[in-house]
Amino acid sequence: MQTATFGGGCFWCTEAVFQTLNGVSQVTSGYMGGELKHPTYMEICNGDTGHAEVIRISFDENVISFNELLLVFFKTHNPTTLNRQGNDVGTQYRSVIFYENEDQQRQTNEMIEDLTQQHIFDKPIATEVSPIAEFYEAEDYHQNYFSNNQGKPYCAFVIQPKLNKFATDFKDKIKPELLE
Repeated sequence: MQTATFGGGCFWCTEAVFQTLNGVSQVTSGYMGGELKHPTYMEICNGDTGHAEVIRISFDENVISFNELLLVFFKTHNPTTLNRQGNDVGTQYRSVIFYENEDQQRQTNEMIEDLTQQHIFDKPIATEVSPIAEFYEAEDYHQNYFSNNQGKPYCAFVIQPKLNKFATDFKDKIKPELLE
């Protein structure tokens, strides 16, 4: 198993998307990139700790590649906004990829270059590319948030439409048991 760590705004949204991917065995929400040791959600909410809301993805590279994860990442959030995703504003919601090795760094930079050359986005990509840092697992109530809270308004009005679009764009990448 390999790991990848992405921050694409609210981790509830990114977690829900990546949990559906065939080849992904686990997605853990957490915090990375800040100065404070063992931050809590309440501490990172003000944006002063330097942490981003991230997901750590465990995946089988024989089923899904890091490059495929990157493509899903870039196409399921807005990588052109600095420190913002929709109504979520602050450094904790920044678009960021924490690479674990030189190969992940190279693939990330190549993906950004390719997407830029193809003019996939109307504005320049603002995604931060940084070396892996200490990962702090988010509190239990943040884990599997969408699965555990589908009736909540945020899930119905923000996450579900994102999942619907994802399912249309990446149907061939979804776990077969979720397509039944």
